[in-house]
Amino acid sequence: MSKILGISAFYHDSAACLVVDGEIIAAAQEERFTRIKHDQNFPTHAVRYCLQEAGITADELDCVGFYDKPLLKFDRLLETYLDYADERKALDAGFDSY
Repeated sequence: MSKILGISAFYHDSAACLVVDGEIIAAAQEERFTRIKHDQNFPTHAVRYCLQEAGITADELDCVGFYDKPLLKFDRLLETYLDYADERKALDAGFDSY
């Protein structure tokens, strides 16, 4: 029996999902437990929920997958930096309404 825990975190709407033999057993977003809209923190509560729903412990998992798209993350960081840099230049040049 294959037990896989999938985790998404550190962007927005972090979540966990447990799949056993190709069937989704449990899935949850962290915000459902913390009541923080679009909670981006590690989904500790969601992971705990998924394991409890399946009646297993973390030691019984065969695999843990973590979702990440490094190029997308780099693109977002670069866009944020460029937006901030353009704003700084405008302020330095005296264009407060830019």
